[in-house]
Amino acid sequence: MVVVGLSPDEAKAQGIETKVALFPSAANGRAMSLESTDGFVPVVARSSDHRILGWQAVGVQVSELSIAFVQSIEMGATLEDIAGTIHPHPTLGEAVQEAALRALGHALHI
Repeated sequence: MVVVGLSPDEAKAQGIETKVALFPSAANGRAMSLESTDGFVPVVARSSDHRILGWQAVGVQVSELSIAFVQSIEMGATLEDIAGTIHPHPTLGEAVQEAALRALGHALHI
């Protein structure tokens, strides 16, 4: 498990209105090849400007995603920034892009 930044509950406790989206590992090609499809990647973003406030990930090898999570928060990335960045296939990192796309209503694989 990896947790970076705010959870949905922590953001709510701070009075922040959020967009939250979860991408399931069952729809990720790399997770399927690892036979680990029971995980997920959720993103938490501020509703007003889509700035990413937090990420979580559960599943096999999700620690690989921690630098992407930290970097997106540190640089002040928005959902659109992550959605518009190329993520190679098949990788667990695709779930990062897919979570952002889903928060924007545009997930590709679900």
